[in-house]
Amino acid sequence: MNLALPILVPVLPALGAAAGLATGRRYPGLARPLAVLPVAVSAVLALVTALQLGTGTTLDAATRLAPTGGPEISLALHLDGFSSLISVLVGLVATCVQVYSTAYLKDDPRYPSYAALVSLFTAAMFLVVYSGDLIVLLVGWEVMGICSYFLIGHHWEGADARAASLKAFLVTKLGDVPFLFGLFLLGADAGSFRITEVLHTAATGGLQHPTLIALLLLAGVAGKSAQFPLHTWLPDAMAGPTPVSALIHAATMVAAGIYLVARLLPVFLLSSAALLVLAVMAAVTMVGSALCALAQDDLKRVLAYSTVGQLGYMAGALASGDRQAAVFHLVAHGAFKALLFLTAGVVIHAAHTNSISAMSRIDGLRRRVPDAYWTMGIGLVALVGLPPFAGFFSKESVLTAAEHAAHGEALTGHLGPASAVPAAAGWTVLVAGLVTALLTAAYATRLWLVAFHAKPVAPADADAPYSPEVDEADPAHDEPAAMRWTLWVLAVPSMGFGLLGLRSEWLPRLLDGAPLRPGLETVVLGTGAALAGIVIAYAAWRAASARAADGQPATDPGRLLLGPLHGPAQHGFGVDRLYSALFVRPTAAAAKLVRFLDRAVVETYVRGAGAAPGWIGRAVRFAQTGNAQGYLSALLAGAVLLAVLVAVGS
Repeated sequence: MNLALPILVPVLPALGAAAGLATGRRYPGLARPLAVLPVAVSAVLALVTALQLGTGTTLDAATRLAPTGGPEISLALHLDGFSSLISVLVGLVATCVQVYSTAYLKDDPRYPSYAALVSLFTAAMFLVVYSGDLIVLLVGWEVMGICSYFLIGHHWEGADARAASLKAFLVTKLGDVPFLFGLFLLGADAGSFRITEVLHTAATGGLQHPTLIALLLLAGVAGKSAQFPLHTWLPDAMAGPTPVSALIHAATMVAAGIYLVARLLPVFLLSSAALLVLAVMAAVTMVGSALCALAQDDLKRVLAYSTVGQLGYMAGALASGDRQAAVFHLVAHGAFKALLFLTAGVVIHAAHTNSISAMSRIDGLRRRVPDAYWTMGIGLVALVGLPPFAGFFSKESVLTAAEHAAHGEALTGHLGPASAVPAAAGWTVLVAGLVTALLTAAYATRLWLVAFHAKPVAPADADAPYSPEVDEADPAHDEPAAMRWTLWVLAVPSMGFGLLGLRSEWLPRLLDGAPLRPGLETVVLGTGAALAGIVIAYAAWRAASARAADGQPATDPGRLLLGPLHGPAQHGFGVDRLYSALFVRPTAAAAKLVRFLDRAVVETYVRGAGAAPGWIGRAVRFAQTGNAQGYLSALLAGAVLLAVLVAVGS
């Protein structure tokens, strides 16, 4: 294979970003082509590279960057079916986001810098996927963190956007510190930062500290992929533009942590303790985020908590020792979640609100945005996991992996020993996955019914948005072509990608693993849980609608379903408040104490040290009168005083 093709994949978006930043102010007309064309060409090159590489083959190339006196750092390229598949997903979603953004932010004066940052973000994710060296991978990892800070805070005039961008940066950096030590320890144990060498050392049992390494790496994964307890930044990141949410939540930043664990899964398979920690983390993340999603009124926050939960599914598959299931769900989720966020942008643009309860008071919303209405339905069905959509096969593969792990039959293949996966991890993921399947169906159904199918009722609050009729001819709310067609482009893999699940050999051929064979029991349980969630949510919605029709105060179906849990779930079960009490307030108090000590103590000492010589000088100056008789009198008095002291002392 010609190495120029895979090298150009991350380079072109980076060059496009540099060109966009350099010419954005002087030549704003170039911003859109410089945003779309490099990313689109990279997406095509990623697909061509994947097709040329084929299945069951790898490509490695490297050149040494710098001698370190220890493990060398190399500019290395490592391509296999795994990286090829993820790169195609990244290219597809990033291209759709850039095209969509040309219409979504057409009147934004900061569009050139926004588009350049999206291109740089995409280049960083490509670098993470294609890198064969952990230190170079770390560069892409950190560039994504910096870009996320600026993109989430794009509307920096708002306090929410500024706070969200800072929170995302700090929380992910909190996980990145132990992650960095984990990479250093892994390189020291393996004697190299090259991924192939690390995996070979892990396969031969050469790692001396596998548990410590795995736990340190998991801290970074929890931050980047928004897993408990470092998940709190992701819902707040909704303050950024909707296309940014689609990019971050679908195929780039949050997928990077899952990608890393999947790539280094043989290292994690050496530690049962680390796998059990990962399973518990995934289970808490899945169930907790699904409950929170059921209580949210903001459309984007519902989808944000949904992303957290689906990432929990992927982490659960990895804890069960099945990389194929995790990658399958990663790719499927990338397609339908990008679709959901982009459709949410269209709906919010038309409704002028993020609130689904406010949308329920707008008559004819679904007729105003027909493309978004139908494609959001496709995305939600894929999210719920009903056949034959993408989410069905990928979610069932996760549940199957958990079931096999629970019975001591983990399908680790050539990655490592199946016995390293504890049965407790499998049972934890399986039970949490089934509960989450029910809750996911419930909040997806609630979202669909409340936003699009509620009968408009005049709100008690006169300031709340209410529109009993919609002007069908109003062109202000027509979906621009750039926003409309990208929805259908993403709807195709959301539907068609699931059909590939019928061919159980296609993904294992890419990943050199065992065939995917979802068990009948998990299919029945998973689909049954999803159907039960739909029925329960529909019944709650009918009950809430009946109360509104009888003139009673409107009630959210989520409140009926959650009962006393609604309040805590709506506020993320107080995790942010706990962090504020444990970390933010003590840190702020310590900062105030340091400020006081600096200004009241240190500065007082400095001012005193500067003033003391002046005081002494003035005192000495008063003594210099020029009177010789006075000087002799003082000398005589001093001599007498000394004599008295000597006499008394003796």
